[in-house]
Amino acid sequence: MAVHLSHSLHLHADGLSASYGGRRVFTDLGFAVAPGQRLGLIGENGVGKSTLLRLIAGVDERSDAASAALDEADVSGRLTRPVRTGLLRQELPFRPEQRLRDVIEAALAEVRTMERELDDAAAALADPGVTDAGAAAASARYSAALDAAERADVWSVEARRDEVLDGLGVSGISLDRRIDEVSGGQRSRFALAALLLSSPDALLLDEPTNHLDDDAATYLEDRLRAWRGPVLFASHDREFLDRVATALLDLDPGRAGALQLAASGATAGASRDEVLAASGGTVFGGGFSEYLSVKAEERERWERQYDDEQEELRRLRLAATDTARNVSHGRAATDNDKFITKFKRANVEQTVSRRVRNVEQRLVTLERDQVRKPPALLEFAGIPSGSHALEEPSGLLLQLSGVSVAGRLEVGSLQVAPLTRLLVTGAIGAGKSTLLGVLAGTQSVDAGTVQRRRGLRVQLLEQDVRFADPDASPRRLYERVLGARRAEQVPLTSLGLIAARDADRPVGALSVGQQRRLALALVIARPPHVFLLDEPTNHLSLGLATDLEAALGSYPGAVVIASHDRWLRRRWAAERLQLDAGRLVGEAVLRS
Repeated sequence: MAVHLSHSLHLHADGLSASYGGRRVFTDLGFAVAPGQRLGLIGENGVGKSTLLRLIAGVDERSDAASAALDEADVSGRLTRPVRTGLLRQELPFRPEQRLRDVIEAALAEVRTMERELDDAAAALADPGVTDAGAAAASARYSAALDAAERADVWSVEARRDEVLDGLGVSGISLDRRIDEVSGGQRSRFALAALLLSSPDALLLDEPTNHLDDDAATYLEDRLRAWRGPVLFASHDREFLDRVATALLDLDPGRAGALQLAASGATAGASRDEVLAASGGTVFGGGFSEYLSVKAEERERWERQYDDEQEELRRLRLAATDTARNVSHGRAATDNDKFITKFKRANVEQTVSRRVRNVEQRLVTLERDQVRKPPALLEFAGIPSGSHALEEPSGLLLQLSGVSVAGRLEVGSLQVAPLTRLLVTGAIGAGKSTLLGVLAGTQSVDAGTVQRRRGLRVQLLEQDVRFADPDASPRRLYERVLGARRAEQVPLTSLGLIAARDADRPVGALSVGQQRRLALALVIARPPHVFLLDEPTNHLSLGLATDLEAALGSYPGAVVIASHDRWLRRRWAAERLQLDAGRLVGEAVLRS
C-alpha cells in the first residue's frame, strides 16, 4: 500500500483493499475527509472498520486472530494523511507499573519540548557574552520558539490538561497511581485524554464512547464538533453518531447500491448531492437520523421493485406458454380464403415465433437481473402454549417484595404484568444486571420474596452470552431448543441473524456479536412470557439494534430492558425505573 504523508490536513483513500486468511475485508474503498469534517464508519460486525483505522494510522495493533493475519502483503491502494495523525488505542502502550502521569506527560511531550526550547532560546538571547552575529542568531531562534509556543498555547497546558481530565470524569484519580491499579474503563478514558491533549492534526477513533458516561460522552461530542482537522471514527453509539458525524461511510450496504436509489428520488431531509457513492462503500452526507430515514425509504422502494418484478415474471411466464394460442385468428377459413391459407399460416407462424422469442428474451433478462428478495424484518413469533401455558390468563407475572442482595440491590416492591414495558437505567454498577438476575431466577436474594406465576417462562439475554456446548453448531443448538420439526418449519437462517456459512460452525468459534445473534434467534423463534434484556444493543450492529427495538414494541409478552444506551433511552415511551447504588430512585411500585 502506498502511503503519502502530507502537510495538508486532508484524509484521502483511493482503491484501498485489504484481506486476511483468504477473505476480503474491504475492496476498492475510496473516500475523503476534509478539515472540520467528521466521517463515521458504520456496517455489520467484521466489515473492517477497526482494520481500516489501523491501516490509516500506520500502526499494527493486533489483538485478535483476525487482525494478526493482516500484513502489508494483504493491503493495496493509495492513502494520504497528515503527518500528525493520532489513533485512539483500546489499550495504553505503557507497562503496568508505570504511572498515569507518564501517560499524560507522554501526550504533552511535544509541548514540553517547546517550553524547554523557549527557555533555552531566552537564556541564549540574554547571554551578555554573545557576539553581534550570535545575538542575531539567538534573536531569530527566540522568535521562532516564541511563535511555536504561542501556536501550541504552552502557557495554558496545565489548565487544558485539568479540563480534559475533568470532562472525561477522571480528574478525581491521582496521576501517581499505577496503570494496573485502575479499571479497564478508566484506562480507556486516560487513553482518550492523552490523545486529545496531544492535539494531532487528524483523529482516528475506534468506539470512543465505550466506558463513557453521559457527561463524558457529551464532553467528547463538544470537543469533536470543534475539532479543526479531519476526524474518522467507528462507533455503535447511535446517539454519538447522530450528534457528531457530518457524514457516514456505510461499509456494508444491505443491498448493492443500497443508497443510490435515494440519490435519484426524494429523501427525508437529504438532497441529491448529500448522498454520494463511494467506491467500495456508500458515503451518506447527514446524521444517523437522516440515514435511517433514507434507509427506510430505500427499503420501501426495494420491496416495491421486488413485487413489481415478481409480478412481471409471472406475467411473462404465462405469456410464453399462451402466446401461440392468443395470436391465432380464432376462426376457420372460408372458401374465399382458401387460396391464401398457406400464406396466412406462414405469417401467423412468423408472428407467433417472433412474439414468443420477444417474451422469452424479456423473461431471461429479467430472471438474470431481478433484485433479490429483501430480508425479512425482525419479528417475534407468538408465545407457545401447551406445556408452557400459564395457570391463569391474567394477573401479575412477577412480584418482588423487600428484596435485598447484600451490597448490590435493595428493592421494596416491583411488579411485572403480562404486557409490562420497563426500561431500567442507572450508572455502571448501579445494580441493573443484578435486578435482571433476580427477575430471571439466576441471582439468589439475601432477604425478601420473589413470587412467580406457575408455568411462567422467563428468559434473559445476557451481556456476555455463553453456551454450555461450544462445539455444537448454531443449527444444532437451534434444533435442541425448538425441536427438529419446528426448526425445519422455521429454519435458523430464515431469521436473518445467522448467515448460512456460519450455521454449522462451532458456536465457540463465532464472534461475540454472532453468539449474541444466536441467543436472540432462540428467543425470537420461541418467545418467553417475560423477556429480560441486559444492554441489548451491545455487540449488535446498528441496523440490528434498531430493528430489535422496533420489534420489541409488538412483543407478545412482558419486556424489561436494562440499558445505558442514550439513543434507546431518548426514544423510550413506556415506564422507566432508575437505580442508584442498588436502590430505586422515585416510585417504588410500578404497574403495567
